[in-house]
Amino acid sequence: MEDELLRLDNQVCFAVHAASRALDGIYRRELRHLGVTYPQYLVMLVLWEQQPGAAPLTVKELGAALRLDSGTLSPLLKRLEAAGLVRRDRDTRDERSVLVRLTPKGAALRGRAGQVPARVFAATGLDDRELDHLRQVLDRVTTALDTALLDTGAGRVSRS
Repeated sequence: MEDELLRLDNQVCFAVHAASRALDGIYRRELRHLGVTYPQYLVMLVLWEQQPGAAPLTVKELGAALRLDSGTLSPLLKRLEAAGLVRRDRDTRDERSVLVRLTPKGAALRGRAGQVPARVFAATGLDDRELDHLRQVLDRVTTALDTALLDTGAGRVSRS
C-alpha cells in the first residue's frame, strides 16, 4: 500500500503541477502576440477589472489578489512599466506604498486580449460545465489548503 502512495502517478500535487505546466504552455503561445508573459497577463487581468477612474491599486493589493509577494511582483511590474503598459508611482500619502495604474497602452491591450480565454478554454477539451466544476473544486482545494496551513501551529498539520 505504501508503495502505491509514493507513486508519482498517484500524487495529486503532480497532477496539478503537470496541468499547470500544460496551461502555462498554452498561455505562452496565446500571449506571444500581446508581448506579455503569463504572470504579466495575470497582473493585467487584475488591473483591467478596475473601474475606469477608480483609485489605483497598491503593489500590496495586487500581490494579495495574485497570491504573490512583492519580491516576485516588483520585477513583473518593472517589465510592464518598461513596456509602457503600467505606471508605478509612490503614494503621496504613504511613501512606503507604490501605486500601480494602467497606461492608455495597457488599457488598449485589453481589447487585443479578448480572445485569449476562449482559445485557452477550447484547448482544455472541457465543456462549460466541466470547466466551471474544475474551477470550483480547485477553489475548494485552495481554501482547504490555506486553512490547513493556518491550523499547523508550529509546523504540524492537525489531524482532526
